[in-house]
Amino acid sequence: MTRRPPTTPRTLICVPIMVHDVDEALHDAQRSKSGGADLVEFRIDDFFTGDAQTADREERELLRLVASSPLACIVTCRSKDEGGHYDGTDEARISLYERLGTASGKIGDLNSHPPRYLDIEAATYLRSANLAMKVNLAVAERDRDDAPWLIASMHDFATRPPDLLRRLAAARQIDKASVLKVAYRARSLRDSLELLDLCREADSPTIALGMGEYGTLSRILAPKFGGFLTFASLAAQSATAPGQPTLSELTDLYRFRSIKPSTRVYGIIGSPVSHSLSPKVHNAGFELLKQDAVYVPLPIAASDDLEASYISFKATMWDLIHHSHLNFCGASVTLPHKENLVRLARAEKWKLDTISDVSGSANTLVVDRSNPAFPRCSVFNTDVRAVSELLDPHGVAMSGGAGHSGRPKALVIGAGGVGRAIAHGLARDNCHVTIANRTIDKAQAIVNSIALSGFPNHARSAYLETIKAEGFHFIIQCTSVGMVGPNQDQTPVSPEFWNNAGNAAVLETIYTPRETPFVKDALAAGCRVHYGRDMFILQALAQMMLWVPDPDIPYAPPPEHLAAIYERLTR
Repeated sequence: MTRRPPTTPRTLICVPIMVHDVDEALHDAQRSKSGGADLVEFRIDDFFTGDAQTADREERELLRLVASSPLACIVTCRSKDEGGHYDGTDEARISLYERLGTASGKIGDLNSHPPRYLDIEAATYLRSANLAMKVNLAVAERDRDDAPWLIASMHDFATRPPDLLRRLAAARQIDKASVLKVAYRARSLRDSLELLDLCREADSPTIALGMGEYGTLSRILAPKFGGFLTFASLAAQSATAPGQPTLSELTDLYRFRSIKPSTRVYGIIGSPVSHSLSPKVHNAGFELLKQDAVYVPLPIAASDDLEASYISFKATMWDLIHHSHLNFCGASVTLPHKENLVRLARAEKWKLDTISDVSGSANTLVVDRSNPAFPRCSVFNTDVRAVSELLDPHGVAMSGGAGHSGRPKALVIGAGGVGRAIAHGLARDNCHVTIANRTIDKAQAIVNSIALSGFPNHARSAYLETIKAEGFHFIIQCTSVGMVGPNQDQTPVSPEFWNNAGNAAVLETIYTPRETPFVKDALAAGCRVHYGRDMFILQALAQMMLWVPDPDIPYAPPPEHLAAIYERLTR
């Protein structure tokens, strides 16, 4: 009969440690314990060579490592075939496992004992009856209570294995395996959902994790779906698999210990999303509001093929919304999917707020699951609300531009989804809007859209290369130029743009980095600047009010009990 590890009331957090030096590894194990980990995995495949001349010394050191560990441990000597570093013989590796699994007696002042778990690739175990027999000896049921449990694992660092189900079925036949582990590079969020379902449907302890940015979801939500454990590194640079969060991210940012089957799931949808501050602000908000909810990265791939990007977006959204156990309740949507969100909403006849409908761009999805069988979706644009609130003190109120002679003039730089929505909002706030873009046709399309929405003569288009700041009351930068990445040292306008800019109110929509080259030039020109982070926080608070509706929590001024978010983000 297969030995099962004792039932744990929660999904365990395991910190993987690449062993190069035993004392350093023990130091990292102590740090892991202090950080809240439940166990550590000692990856010994860079330490153990399998060389007969050094085998005795290496075994003694590894016995000391296990005996001295401040936490229960997994010992793993991962083969090169499955992404590890060990290139010695299987016989030497399994002999080491047998020695570790039957350890007893004194090592200096220490009492030696086996590790809690031994990890061996299912493919290695199944390859040879002789090897399997030796592994069985290492984990055999004996009178000892400390005999290790066997983890039968499979890994693919390239993609989802095409024969995954066959390999899983074979691994389940390993009678001595107490825990099954599968990890592969996720191709999309849909692969992460498959891995989470493997945990939920398993009849024995299972670890199912995705690698890469699309796999992070499976790592964070493991406790929601009953995963046996998840891995978290001490630092980003010490991760043993791509997409592995750090221990502090898992416990502090994502509040891993509070995630349970009932937890509502929200996230940031876009490509890329790794730079986003949204998980930080929204998870802090959920904590302050005492919500059983978590906010996670939800990357959805995009390409220059707009139709292919929409199809990918639609398919992934369908899986998120209609997954029977995910409890997906909403999302922030960023570049390049803001327009895809509106397109999908129109196709599915979801509720759209006015600015999203007329501009064709939205950033917020709310999924009402009061009837689980028929989730109802609503789409909003909180970017425009945030811009209006920021610029209101400067005279862009619904009152018709108080403080200016005639209609205030606004310049919107960029004709993407953000620029389109903000241009529509400013026109509705009774501004005269100039949309400047390198491609004039895209800018003119927004002008035409504003006119058709009932605001003729409220907008015009201009070439970005020739436009100047002079004469504008408001300047809003809506391109991605200056964002962290390949263009972060650039600005969308020339130095001459700022000549005679006066004291125009300038708003940067990029929040990472805080001071883009555009912002620095605006400050040097004497303009009044609102940073992208100011806009980000306001639109995020508006999203929170949509996701956590409460008649006692007004939107403006910002709810007092969410004010801590401001301080946390601007430290």
